[in-house]
Amino acid sequence: MKINLSTNIQFQKDSIVSKTILKNEGGNVTLFAFDKGQALSEHTAPFDALFFCVEGNFNVSIGEDKHSVVSNELIILPASIPHAVYAAAASKCMLTMIRVHS
Repeated sequence: MKINLSTNIQFQKDSIVSKTILKNEGGNVTLFAFDKGQALSEHTAPFDALFFCVEGNFNVSIGEDKHSVVSNELIILPASIPHAVYAAAASKCMLTMIRVHS
């Protein structure tokens, strides 16, 4: 399956849109389109995640650290560390959650 990350998901006014691309026991890959000013409040996840900015500009907090993540940049969201995401502009991202089995 071939996927264009920019065109596979569309913005909706005052919303966050998500689309699951892949989900299995090893993890999942999800595309998101955030309208400007939309945010995911601080939360934790039990697994590491890769946050890739497809287009736009996100402000990402990880613990006490603040980061600006722009088009074609990637940041790692470590497991069990509080993080939050804010769209400084209409922006798209791909989140890859990696599940570790013990």
